[in-house]
Amino acid sequence: MTQITRVSVHDVRFPTSLSADGSDAMNKDGDYSAAYVILHTDDASLSGFGFTFTIGRGNDICVLAARQRAEPLIGRDVDDLLDDLGGAYRELKSDSQLRWLGPEKGVEHLAMAAVMNALWDLAARRAGKPLWRLLADMSPEQLVDVADLQYLSDALTREEAMAILQRQAPTRQERITQLEASGYPCYTTSAGWLGYSDEKLRRLCQEAVDAGYRHIKLKVGANLDDDIRRCSIAREVIGDDANLMIDANQVWDVPVAIEWVNALAQFRPLWIEEPTSPDDILGHAAVRRAVAPVGVATGEHGMNRVLFKQMFQAEAIDFCQLDSARLASINEILSVYLMAQKFGVPVCPHAGGVGLCELVQHLSVFDYVAISGSLENRVTEYVDHLHEHFVEPCVVTDGAYRLPQAPGYSAEMYDSTIEEFSYPSGSYWAGRR
Repeated sequence: MTQITRVSVHDVRFPTSLSADGSDAMNKDGDYSAAYVILHTDDASLSGFGFTFTIGRGNDICVLAARQRAEPLIGRDVDDLLDDLGGAYRELKSDSQLRWLGPEKGVEHLAMAAVMNALWDLAARRAGKPLWRLLADMSPEQLVDVADLQYLSDALTREEAMAILQRQAPTRQERITQLEASGYPCYTTSAGWLGYSDEKLRRLCQEAVDAGYRHIKLKVGANLDDDIRRCSIAREVIGDDANLMIDANQVWDVPVAIEWVNALAQFRPLWIEEPTSPDDILGHAAVRRAVAPVGVATGEHGMNRVLFKQMFQAEAIDFCQLDSARLASINEILSVYLMAQKFGVPVCPHAGGVGLCELVQHLSVFDYVAISGSLENRVTEYVDHLHEHFVEPCVVTDGAYRLPQAPGYSAEMYDSTIEEFSYPSGSYWAGRR
């Protein structure tokens, strides 16, 4: 009987603020960070790795919360947990004292994501499969059993979820074969950080086009004249037939968002991302009505599946951008994918950050294989930062994610990375004191 013997959680931070990587109108100086969880077992060859994402200060709070979340797993039989991941999720979720801190939002939910991501990674490693394949090999009944459908029955019933999954089940392998050949389409944000100079923007946009990208995203929202100039540069470089997206990172009130996006509509953006508060469902709906045909996209700060339910019900968004480390791992993410499919909203997951690209590649592949069965209007974010710190980094060629092959959720960092970038005692941070 293999048991979980201990849990270690690391505060890992990278100094991305020094190069303005990740800079936008709301977050000008983020240090990309992870509350990184390792589930150790008494089998030296089997561990589980997971994390949640922050941008610096406060990551230590997530670390403490993740330790609290993971404590009930110590001493537990691995097979018992992994054979019932729906039950394991519900057990951790039912801790009423921790739940009171949210519920299902904020730091306690980020911690839940980190711990459950590690459990799902452990499950895929035990099975000897990449996570997307583990999910694709599960029956519709098994998938619905792990999905968190609580509070969703007015928008998605268990029977509807089953029907969505059963519809695609017979042809899953056809789509896997297609992705093995073509990969899953992605877009790049690496060219468009707000802190970059015009010269760097122009150079990076050209490099993205040369690398095969047909979708490129810019950060906007600090100064309208600057945004007009930068969008003009980007459109000039990428041409008329490529897709340009813009991202305001929540800085606008609704009327300002409407005015600003309409001023940028001349550049034909595919979407405006996070035009206002991520919790403002009716505000997003108002923006969507006022800026069409520019689409509205949001979700990276979507705190739980109930918020997404209401976004779908209110017809507030054109693109759903769920986050793999903010929602409570696969159990909740699956529910959002199923609702999105029912409401006809394509899911284009948020990525970038520390390791988010490594995670979302599995989600997008699984969505296409088992839920949506379509690539129409679907493209997943890719940011070319920090992949070198992961044992199994994502691979992107010709503007597409290649199918992950290694067992797990692609979440394991190198030991040397932990030693160097753990905060505050890692060699990098200790050397800066």
